[in-house]
Amino acid sequence: MKRFLFFLFMLYGFASFAQELVVKGKTINPSDNINDGAIELEVEGGTPPYTYKWSNQSTSLHSKMATGLVEGISYTVTVIDANGLSETKVFKVKTKAITEVFNGTMTPAVSALAAVLFWDPFDALGIYDPVAYADIKLVGTPGWTPEVQDKFVLKKWFKENGAKVKKGEQLAIISKDNGVDETIVAPASGELKYLVAEGNVIYNSENQEHIIEAGAHNLAEIKYDEPVVMVHPNGDPITKGIPFIVIWLVVGALFFTIRMGFINIKGFRHSIDLAKGKYDDPNAPGQVTHFQALATAVSGTVGLGNIAGVAVAVSLGGAGATFWMIVCGLLGMSSKFVECTLGVKYRDILPDGRVFGGPMNYLRYGLEKRNMKGIGKVLAGFFAVLAIGASFGGGNMFQANQSFEQLSGQFPALVGNGFWFGIVTAILVGVVIIGGISSIAKVTGKVVPIMASIYIVAALAIIIMNIQNIGPAFSAIFEGAFNPSALKGGIIGVLIVGFQRAAFSNEAGVGSAAIAHSTAKTNHPPSEGFVALLEPFIDTVVVCTLTALVLIFTGMHEVEGMAGAQLTSDAFASQISWFPYVLALAVFLFAFSTMISWSYYGMRAWTYLFGKSKKSEMVYKMFFLIFVVIGASVSLGAVLDFSDMMILAMSFPNIIGLYIMSGEVKADLDDYWKKLKANQLFRKQKQIE
Repeated sequence: MKRFLFFLFMLYGFASFAQELVVKGKTINPSDNINDGAIELEVEGGTPPYTYKWSNQSTSLHSKMATGLVEGISYTVTVIDANGLSETKVFKVKTKAITEVFNGTMTPAVSALAAVLFWDPFDALGIYDPVAYADIKLVGTPGWTPEVQDKFVLKKWFKENGAKVKKGEQLAIISKDNGVDETIVAPASGELKYLVAEGNVIYNSENQEHIIEAGAHNLAEIKYDEPVVMVHPNGDPITKGIPFIVIWLVVGALFFTIRMGFINIKGFRHSIDLAKGKYDDPNAPGQVTHFQALATAVSGTVGLGNIAGVAVAVSLGGAGATFWMIVCGLLGMSSKFVECTLGVKYRDILPDGRVFGGPMNYLRYGLEKRNMKGIGKVLAGFFAVLAIGASFGGGNMFQANQSFEQLSGQFPALVGNGFWFGIVTAILVGVVIIGGISSIAKVTGKVVPIMASIYIVAALAIIIMNIQNIGPAFSAIFEGAFNPSALKGGIIGVLIVGFQRAAFSNEAGVGSAAIAHSTAKTNHPPSEGFVALLEPFIDTVVVCTLTALVLIFTGMHEVEGMAGAQLTSDAFASQISWFPYVLALAVFLFAFSTMISWSYYGMRAWTYLFGKSKKSEMVYKMFFLIFVVIGASVSLGAVLDFSDMMILAMSFPNIIGLYIMSGEVKADLDDYWKKLKANQLFRKQKQIE
């Protein structure tokens, strides 16, 4: 009996030990590069199979190893066995290099700023569920890619249309051009719906409509019995919220459009006349012409966002995102009008001719005029701090970093020579910015038209080469805008993706352009507002839309999982094999012009805080050039993300001021219209006569 009891005790002991989960792990830092940390687990005990719930969203529930981690940041993992036993561990990959320390330190700051900028008030109030649901599972053609040259025919259906199917069941046989047949199995359980009848062509690479049409390669869809929550690889639900920053920018743009009597439409023709120099008064106060101010401001917004950002938007939101991008760009024209009118009105011109203007001035002195001196000083100071940070990061390091990545991707000789690329770029930037706004305006006045022309002509060439696709392309855009699938986030998801890309690209409401436009030669502040409203039109309605159309016309909008700039490059390459080399140079010109424009924006914010002396300006310029080299030679990850977000954050103090002063701008606009109609404005034609 004792032996039997002893045996039972031992058996219980073994069972208890076997049930106990023991989780060990090792951290790996393979190099000095940022974001390449890894954690590998060893699990003993419990009952396999194990599930691994990582805090890192890109790591699968079935993976015992997490890669691509930020060094210096804590990650948690909960291991769960088949019986529900769990064990949670926390790991941190140790940093090796100073860049890893910076990156690890800034990552929490990025998360904190993102929590403010991308906070979803509708979700917080329970008005809108941001969780993305899939109501159908599309059944695609195996082996299909946008580049595939093949014809797929649905040979036979095994299941009736409308039948209930289970995951793994045989659905159909398809045949290819080479005569090879392939059996399709159900990727999910639910109700089957035919998209292609038996004996018909599913996808033909020679049919242009198939290339354009979203999901033309799908042969069926399976409707889930209940909508399924879409999840990240780690099991967290995918959310498609409505970011507060997008609401802030778009609602502001809509308000100013209505408040100014749809100035974005009514004032368009006059703005072109102004940009052409029809009303340029050589004796008016200021430093640059209307066109030069426009070119400087456009160079600060037309950049990588138009190439990489649009590709991301279209791949996430589908062709329909293009429509909402255009709508947002048109609304943004009104925001630019208001902020640039105020930029000129409250500028300060020193005896030596230097101009100091922009949101710092109109927030401080415009609000002081309304007995809001304290609020004005706080908003102006806050804006200046953000503008300096944004100029060093998003307007400088990010541009240098990304242009080097693009050029080194096309010219292998550059790989590993980021420091020297940075030195050369800094010298080129230095030659321009040392000369001040007049020098910057002269360069941007030449570079912007050239780079924009190259890009626009190439985009139009591809569109003309595929002109037969124009019907299906615009059909895809409108259908995608108003009737998108749940997989793209529904109409709200597509609208937000389009609005977000446009708002981030043209910077309408951010206030940066008002700094450049404040230097324009004019006696009438609204005249510069008119010129400024062309920026979102050029940036978003023209350049961003052309990029989107190239992606749609070439069918590359269907590609997922590829980096934005590379996707655009591949779309051009699919039609013009050598164009990625030209595109890489265009990216450099975009980045270069953005850097010189932002150097001026940052410098004016710097002088607002640290004094208007030329010595103060030179200190800023030296710092700026050092950051060019750092940006090109070092991967800074979260540092760049944070500084890029600072550009968006500038819109908070700026738009508050614009709301308060919008009545004043409307009164100035009404007065300007009267003078224009009464022919009381300076016109070059009068001078000739």
